[in-house]
Amino acid sequence: MATLTVAALQLALPSPDEAENIAAVAALVEQAAAQGARIILPPELFSGPYFCKTEDEALFALARPTAEHPAVVAMQALARTLKVAIPASFFERDGQHYYNSVAMINERGEILGTYRKSHIPDGPGYEEKFYFRPGNSGFKVWDVCGARIGVGICWDQWYPECARAMALIGAELLFYPTAIGSEPYDAGLDTSRMWRRAMQGHAVSNCMPVIAANRIGVEEGQNFYGHSFIADEWGDLVAEFGVEESGVLTATLDLARAARHRAGMGFFRDRRPELYGRIGEDI
Repeated sequence: MATLTVAALQLALPSPDEAENIAAVAALVEQAAAQGARIILPPELFSGPYFCKTEDEALFALARPTAEHPAVVAMQALARTLKVAIPASFFERDGQHYYNSVAMINERGEILGTYRKSHIPDGPGYEEKFYFRPGNSGFKVWDVCGARIGVGICWDQWYPECARAMALIGAELLFYPTAIGSEPYDAGLDTSRMWRRAMQGHAVSNCMPVIAANRIGVEEGQNFYGHSFIADEWGDLVAEFGVEESGVLTATLDLARAARHRAGMGFFRDRRPELYGRIGEDI
């Protein structure tokens, strides 16, 4: 496919009513599809408030098996009707194990598989290790809407190894659903600029577009800073939101141009994996 229109959704998700949040996302999915988007990215864990701010064993009840999770079921129906692909983030239960996962839903409404978040943060306001096991799926790519895409989840976006691994197995675009904002231990720390730069770096060093969707709004004192964006293969922002906008970002990306630049830049030709052994070792 020479060109592809993609979308990132940005909105507040403060309601304890799961159906209300899913409906809000569904409305934006419909808007994005009406604007021509073929792959539509909602934020991380969009069926409710970001619950990992505190450790509460009662919140494990929010997890469901992939095919039973209301967020996944709703996005499947939309994907089937609108003929779009949706990487749907959700809290997954697999037996006695719990994961922060994405169900990759294709344009026929089928679940092609799941990716389980590999890097799990643990710190004030983001106590995810209490809830989620480190993902065991490995990095994945999927063929949807005529393109091959990779999906990382939030904290994964800080790791160049994640982006490079997806590129090496054939990704042409990278998607990152996210829930990130203020740092409770330092009210003066705003990571939004470095957050964007890290992913723009993935776009540059892998010569492929990057799409990031974040939530906004204040949830029990924690402020989610938005700044969702779509970057092209040079890392240039072709669509972006600030901290308050709610809605749909769309951009039409030239995948043929990106592939030409990717070959010409030689980043993959000139790799020296025999020298990179230290990267795979524990510190």
